[in-house]
Amino acid sequence: MLCKHCLSDWLPAVDKNRKSFHLKKGELLFREDEEVTGMYFIHTGLVKVHKKWGLEKELILRIAGNGAIVGHRGLGSDTVYPVSATALQPTDVCFIDLDFFRSTLKVNHDFLYHLMMFFAAELKESEKRMRNLAHMTVKGRIANALLTFKEKFGTNNEGCIDLYLSKQDLASYTGTTYETLFRIMNEMTEEAAISVDGKKITIRNLDLLHRFIKDE
Repeated sequence: MLCKHCLSDWLPAVDKNRKSFHLKKGELLFREDEEVTGMYFIHTGLVKVHKKWGLEKELILRIAGNGAIVGHRGLGSDTVYPVSATALQPTDVCFIDLDFFRSTLKVNHDFLYHLMMFFAAELKESEKRMRNLAHMTVKGRIANALLTFKEKFGTNNEGCIDLYLSKQDLASYTGTTYETLFRIMNEMTEEAAISVDGKKITIRNLDLLHRFIKDE
């Protein structure tokens, strides 16, 4: 997003001020309640954005892939990140410190516009997810998550959703426990709605998944 929508004359400044680094799977990008230092742009890889939920649980708010911005929730008057970010697989990241990022916003109006559109879309998605957590059945939330992942990440040559989450991460994304997720996914497999092979999930019956979503 940054390089695509910045002025060409600004790109040398971006190149001078950026820092690139590599994250291993499971490595923390930043932690909830830490001081905001800047914004992160994912070059390649996958990052989960998550928040504490109760004493020992977490809620995954977003799965960010190639080209995505992470850390923007720390913008504003507060000086701490309200969420954490952790690599789900080996990930290459570009970091822009906060002062230079603010200067970039003031100079690059096209980038600012696209960032505003991104914020608006993410706000709508967050509100929708909170509504789903409150009103949708667990089975509906799992079905909705699988359809969302298929739309966002596509499928591989085998027809599997091209996103491989652990069952615990999938439970955290859908706001349920590992045990409940395991039981319901077994039910969905028996009903031939999906098939599961380790972390590989294939959607077998789209209509049935949509029916699960409507059964609120």
